[in-house]
Amino acid sequence: MKILQQAPSFLLALVFVVFGLNFFLNFIPMPQQTGDAATFLGLIYSTGFLGFIKVLEIVIGALLFIKQLRALALLLIAPISLNILLFEVFIAHQPGIGILLVALNVLAIYQHRSNYTQILKG
Repeated sequence: MKILQQAPSFLLALVFVVFGLNFFLNFIPMPQQTGDAATFLGLIYSTGFLGFIKVLEIVIGALLFIKQLRALALLLIAPISLNILLFEVFIAHQPGIGILLVALNVLAIYQHRSNYTQILKG
């Protein structure tokens, strides 16, 4: 049962570490973007912002593997997951992995809800 409870966190970690490393090492061919998506990605790539986000994905993805830091890592990776979904819906007009990432993130945060009680009490 413990393995099933950790599955959402491990899947998130795996996705973010693999795709973060792929940005730098190019071991998975990525489809060519067109239209607004290509313009948006070209802009954030040329400014170095996308590289910074990919480093964050790798670091936070690695933190998800550490039990003591998992609750913090889930909160840190949530805005990145949401932005991936928003990019897919509003710019690329092709929802895809963003739905899975947000769903896994929500499920994992719910599973670790006891770690957030002090934050919610104020």
